[in-house]
Amino acid sequence: MQTDRVRQKVALVVSSPMTARFFLQDQIKELALRYDLTVIANHRDRSELGALPEAMCTKSVDIRRKVEPLADLRALFALWRIFRGSQFDIVHSVTPKAGLLSMLAGFAARIPHRLHTFTGQVWATRRGLGRSVLRFLDTLIFRLSTLCFVDSRSQRDFLLREGVVTEQRSRVLADGSISGVDMQRFVLSTDARQRIRANLGIADEAYVILYLGRLNRDKGILDLAQAVAGMPQGTVKTVLLLVGPDEGGIRELIEQMPNHDRSPILFVGFTDRPEDYMNAADVFCLPSYREGFGSVIVEAAAVGIPAIGSDIYGISDAIQDGVTGKLYEAGNVIELRQALEEFREDPLRRLEMGRCAHERAAQFFAKEVVTAALLQEYERLTSTPKR
Repeated sequence: MQTDRVRQKVALVVSSPMTARFFLQDQIKELALRYDLTVIANHRDRSELGALPEAMCTKSVDIRRKVEPLADLRALFALWRIFRGSQFDIVHSVTPKAGLLSMLAGFAARIPHRLHTFTGQVWATRRGLGRSVLRFLDTLIFRLSTLCFVDSRSQRDFLLREGVVTEQRSRVLADGSISGVDMQRFVLSTDARQRIRANLGIADEAYVILYLGRLNRDKGILDLAQAVAGMPQGTVKTVLLLVGPDEGGIRELIEQMPNHDRSPILFVGFTDRPEDYMNAADVFCLPSYREGFGSVIVEAAAVGIPAIGSDIYGISDAIQDGVTGKLYEAGNVIELRQALEEFREDPLRRLEMGRCAHERAAQFFAKEVVTAALLQEYERLTSTPKR
């Protein structure tokens, strides 16, 4: 901890306050103990950022997720003014738009240490000009930075193959994930399992498949619904539980599918208690087409729930195939359906995989492990003279 010298200044920049609130709380608290930390986000009220240390500074900049040239230029200029005025030692951005604007502003303001965390690439599943433009922007972020973090090893391998990052200036913190999992929060709870099932009218003996996150096409929700609709009736009732905001009219699309009502599909909106729904589930499913790491998988693992996920970069780091869950070919609905059926018919296998998943989450992905790795990188940077 920096007690015998002037505390160096750090700016942490995100687009949405939700990123700070739900992913970066532990890192923010630990950084605030060691550095003069400012959190910058597009927020109206400080409380949107979560329970931050009272003395810590926050600033609001209108950073928008979508491309809006005039708003983006205003945000870029606002960041540059803040960076120049505060003379930060480190600027660290998370999420793509915050990364592009922060690295441009940080470079122009001559910030000595410019860090960015890659959490997945929108362009990974795209083709043509759109892919080329977005790939170029990620490459620009990297070139304007002095060091980048990538939240999974397989994602870093992908970025290396694509020529976006280099070996020398890219790192994975510990074994991956943006911030690790809170093992004190995500714990096995029989009470939560019984309460959620009772509230939703789900029988104790039902086989519950859980997806938790944003509902959109890229997350593979339509594949999951189609796979569940195609499952033959088993010895126990199957229920698909979809928890999260509907971003693309997904519910309406699902309800237009043939046999969509063969097994109950329950829609629950946004929740700030994901651990309760994980406890209510028997298996977690992430059928995504692109993912940086899949933090939600290791959160479910901490609760003792095995996972089925698409075999893509990021998810392949979060699931140890055949040990903590099962990987299947992305987009292969038949293979996904078969995996879901196998887990339904073999509860003892689910329990054993859940136990292994919990142990792996505690050993490699606990928030303390990831935060310690980040602090070590910061200490290495700030202990060297400024350029």
